[in-house]
Amino acid sequence: MSETPSVILKNPLTLPCGARIKNRLAKSAMSENLSSVDHSPTPLLENLYRQWADGGIGLCITGNIMVDGSALGEPRNVVVEDETFLDALKSWAASGTRNRTQLWAQLNHPGKQIPKTLSEQPVAPSAIGFSGTLEKFFNPPRALTKSEIKDLIRRFARTAKIVKKAGFTGVQIHAAHGYLVSQFLSSKHNQRTDDWGGSAENRMRFVLEIYRAIRKAVGEKFPVGVKLNSSDFMRGGFTEEESIAVATALADEGIDLIEISGGTYERPAMAGIPDQKKAHGAEAYFLSYAEKIRKQIQTPLMVTGGFRTAGGMADAVLKNHLDLVGLARPMAIDPELPNKILSGDDYVSAVKPLTTGISTLDKMALLEVTWYEQQLAYLAKGKDPKPDQSVWFSLAKTIVENGFQVFQKRRA
Repeated sequence: MSETPSVILKNPLTLPCGARIKNRLAKSAMSENLSSVDHSPTPLLENLYRQWADGGIGLCITGNIMVDGSALGEPRNVVVEDETFLDALKSWAASGTRNRTQLWAQLNHPGKQIPKTLSEQPVAPSAIGFSGTLEKFFNPPRALTKSEIKDLIRRFARTAKIVKKAGFTGVQIHAAHGYLVSQFLSSKHNQRTDDWGGSAENRMRFVLEIYRAIRKAVGEKFPVGVKLNSSDFMRGGFTEEESIAVATALADEGIDLIEISGGTYERPAMAGIPDQKKAHGAEAYFLSYAEKIRKQIQTPLMVTGGFRTAGGMADAVLKNHLDLVGLARPMAIDPELPNKILSGDDYVSAVKPLTTGISTLDKMALLEVTWYEQQLAYLAKGKDPKPDQSVWFSLAKTIVENGFQVFQKRRA
């Protein structure tokens, strides 16, 4: 490339709503698990997001903010149902928007993806439980009623309005990774026979109605994005063709940014499963899908998963595969990563695969989640991250702090 990675990645991006992101680097959502016991934002979150803002990231997307206090993905999720925590939200937003950083709240509902320890009977599009090894960790759900579906749409919109009032500069709808919106999109999990299921058009109605309700609540100039699976990589599930149709429909509605990911916790492509090959020698996952969707829509795209070098990031932007480079795990162990890249460093991330050597144990403990969650906690407490921390130390630390229920409660 004729231009250096720093020059390419410094270019700002203007979204369809008119908002401007100062560079092409974005921190994708990671579940922090750092709320108070009453699910309010804490000073720990302020500390964490201040470091990311000062580190030079252009767009910073929070971990799951739940729209329903009765439906948690993990015990210390932030919940925003009303203005009870408005002052704490304002403090969080003030820290995360330093240095001209865009700070977006990721809005979510886990659907049936709630561990047994947190819900006796979760809700889902259809009364279909998990299969395989995950079955023992999740209670079977009941199907949502039509009135409950409409209430959930209102909850997403209300939460969006509140975080805007608090000073967040945008929101992202979490429609990936097997959570509720993702469940509605999948014919494997959504087998309803009413207006909310059946055809692909009916299955995408939930996310479209959420977007419309949020847009009405926040106005035309406030950024609204979506995190969307390219596929859930499951037989009978959400396909690439269906994903492109959803992305096209959202683009037609005026959505500002589509972040591409993939998989569910039954099939975790977002962590880089072998099925998700990297395209044309690129270092990131999901770029082959990005190329397909780019031919259909002009909405800005963000791809997260696998980026490890400044050169690889710049190359993906230069080739127009994407508009924003999504970074998650690299930001957990190096919050100064953007400043280093944008100053001209030939950056290579220290992120590497984590394993105990026992694949079943890795999966049960969700090692790739809990290890990085600990790194976030170090940063939040003002400590340095520990990129060389032993996976066995991490596992032992998690069990000591949380007991063996840890095998049932972590999400990202």
